[in-house]
Amino acid sequence: MAQPRTLAVFTKNRVNPAYAAARLAADRVAAEAGARTIHYVPETPDDVGQQKALVGEALANRPDAVVFVPTDDAAMVEDVRRFEAAGIPVVNCINRMEGRFVSFVGSDDVAVGYTAARALIDGLGGTGDIVVIDGSPGAPTARDRAVGLRRALDEQPAIRVLGSGTGAFQEQPARLAMARLLAQHPHIDGVWTGNDLMAFGALDALAEAGRRAQVVGINGLPGAIELIEQGTMLASVDFSAFNIAAIAARAALRHLGGEQVPVQIMIPAVLIDRTNFGAWQVPFAARPLMAWEDVVGGCNIVDK
Repeated sequence: MAQPRTLAVFTKNRVNPAYAAARLAADRVAAEAGARTIHYVPETPDDVGQQKALVGEALANRPDAVVFVPTDDAAMVEDVRRFEAAGIPVVNCINRMEGRFVSFVGSDDVAVGYTAARALIDGLGGTGDIVVIDGSPGAPTARDRAVGLRRALDEQPAIRVLGSGTGAFQEQPARLAMARLLAQHPHIDGVWTGNDLMAFGALDALAEAGRRAQVVGINGLPGAIELIEQGTMLASVDFSAFNIAAIAARAALRHLGGEQVPVQIMIPAVLIDRTNFGAWQVPFAARPLMAWEDVVGGCNIVDK
């Protein structure tokens, strides 16, 4: 009896619920196809050295294919090339990196950052003072989302950026960064954050200081949906690691089956606010998996 195909799934950490959702989606897609997954996750969040060691571990286990989210898009290039040298196909997802891959699956992070910024600008009525909590400098998602933010700010000169901090896409560093910004600035109208975990940290710091501001995030995490419903958080953008990982796993399995796969598949990201949050209140475990047909043949696929 033939052994089931194995997908090695690399994610950056176990602290961000978005990556838990990505692992769940990959598991469910693999199970549907009679395949299995092995997860490779650094014990220290986003640790490059640990992810390098995990590549060696995966190579020793000889998976049929790899779904890969790099901890650092530059530092991991040479390591991922080891899979190519071993004849193991790789689907790069969420954080784009250099290399030869079956496909890249992700969302337009510049548009994501822009959408979050426009929501904040609109929520402030087009004027006010804001601060920025950025993600990890080594992540292309952070850099591209910041480009989208700057693009939106260029359109709205009445919005002033008082300062910024780095939250490393995690809650506690973002809380500390926000606390420093609050100490420096007695009045802050809004906060743009590069993901929902950092939005949670910013909101905690605001609450501890007894202050309020409009806060936007990115990911559409269940906790963010709850805060949007309560009116505590203004908005989030559905950069869906769940949908991205589902399509990345499907791409890997289709490639193994000899089917043609587009070299780039972009998953649309949607603004979530008080007008539409109900659609995101379904837990990830109960959400339908994005089907291949949901994106194949649309304008979000690039074949060259």
